[in-house]
Amino acid sequence: MSANQPQLNGAYYGPAIPPSKSYHRPGRGGGGLLGCCCGCIFSLIFKLILSIVIIIGIAIFIFWLIVRPNVVKVHVTDASLTQFNYSGNTLNYNLTLNFSIRNPNKKLGIYYDYIEARALFQDSRFDSDLLPTFYQGHKNTTVLGHVFEGQQVVPLSTDQVSELNKENSKGVYDIRVKLYLKVRFKLGAIKTKKVKPKVTCDLQVPLTSSKGVSSSDIFQTTKCDWSR
Repeated sequence: MSANQPQLNGAYYGPAIPPSKSYHRPGRGGGGLLGCCCGCIFSLIFKLILSIVIIIGIAIFIFWLIVRPNVVKVHVTDASLTQFNYSGNTLNYNLTLNFSIRNPNKKLGIYYDYIEARALFQDSRFDSDLLPTFYQGHKNTTVLGHVFEGQQVVPLSTDQVSELNKENSKGVYDIRVKLYLKVRFKLGAIKTKKVKPKVTCDLQVPLTSSKGVSSSDIFQTTKCDWSR
């Protein structure tokens, strides 16, 4: 054996191989529990809200069965127009109306705390006034009378003046009257908060001349629309 040749002591197995690293993945037990709790809470809230809605719905239905509320019926039973002249953007008028207000409900009383009447021609208001307030009992009818009288600047367009001339030739005028209300309903000792319905009456009112009104042009009782 050569003196320069290294001496081997046993077998040679190559370079050392480092040990493999093991990774510990954290369990999902904590996150799963949290998600389950959140799901339970949301489900409970949903069921609670649903239960409240159902209870309210049942209560409203029972109330309706007991009270059977009906819409107030409003009519203009009589209208008299003795003056309706338009000149120089000024309208001179004299309009008398009788309103019939019927509470058809058997168990609901009505407080009329505010009544404002507005008279309009061609969608332009020419007069407004407050009517007396009152309480109306069950299945009761109240008649209110009011006179719109005076003069008012009412700027009309060319088309509106043309329509007015047509109505002048016929002697019958399309006049709209609106009632703006604030009312409360009474059931036994319970009173509701104020609500603000609106009543609209579209009238065709004949002009009464010195010779009176022809039978064909007599004012016809007109039903008004009650809306919220």
